[in-house]
Amino acid sequence: MKLYDAIVIGGGPAGITAALYLLRSGVTVAWCEKLSPGGQMLMTEEIENYPGFPKGLKGYELVDLFAAHLDGWSFDKYTDEVAEIVPEKGRNRVRIGDEWIEGKAIIISSGARYKKLGLPNEERLTGKGISYCALCDGNFFRGLEVGVVGGGNSALEESLYLSKLVGKLHLIHRRDDFRAMKCYQDKVCVMPDIDVIRSTVVKKIHGEDSLEGVTLLNRKTGEERFLKLDGLFIFIGFEPVSGFLPEDMKVDEQGFIITDAEMATSIPGIFAAGDIRSKLCRQVTTAVGDGATAANSAFLYLEQLDA
Repeated sequence: MKLYDAIVIGGGPAGITAALYLLRSGVTVAWCEKLSPGGQMLMTEEIENYPGFPKGLKGYELVDLFAAHLDGWSFDKYTDEVAEIVPEKGRNRVRIGDEWIEGKAIIISSGARYKKLGLPNEERLTGKGISYCALCDGNFFRGLEVGVVGGGNSALEESLYLSKLVGKLHLIHRRDDFRAMKCYQDKVCVMPDIDVIRSTVVKKIHGEDSLEGVTLLNRKTGEERFLKLDGLFIFIGFEPVSGFLPEDMKVDEQGFIITDAEMATSIPGIFAAGDIRSKLCRQVTTAVGDGATAANSAFLYLEQLDA
């Protein structure tokens, strides 16, 4: 079983930053990322709030710049799924697919994924009209009529992107007021092709081989109506990618990892960074800061361990 000083789980901005800082510290690193590096940055059309870069920067462009920082460094990359962590002081075991490796320290930066509505037909019609990624699937709905569910930054940001492609967009939000930043709200409210539907939820999803429409329920009046749609994009928040966490690790009510200010979890030698953490702000900039802090904490832990 191969032993590393540190194992970094996740290839988003937090994981890439953590790996970079650890490598620059001279420790041995294993980096675990099942998919392409970048995490949710790959699903972002434009990044407008990353200091030092121009507005209009594409998500994939920033991913390429992040990944390029690891060029020339020597580390082992594992591309299977992390299935289990067994904590042991100084030699934490991690199962990746069918293979076991060990790390004196671990940084978990596995991120979060989009939540689902949990309605019948949702799983069956995913990829057949239902999507969780406007950048990935928006082009399939050019000139068509789509709905977007949600009221946060992601829902409004993706609505603005989709409005440039589709014929008509219905933004469906269960509250009167949006949670998104005002800059997104101001843009959405003046777009002629975006129909804002407030205090309303999706009650049913209709369709056999493809999405045909949804039944909407007005939460104030109790009125139901059918809305014909070609596509439905769902952005109602995130849930942690955490199925491999140790049972005794402290998490919040939603399953996100609880850490201190230095990214330490409840288990010595295991740190967490990025969207997997229990926190309010999940942005590229905060993920980068988390990754740097976690790597620094892991390095200090390794020094104390070997002292």
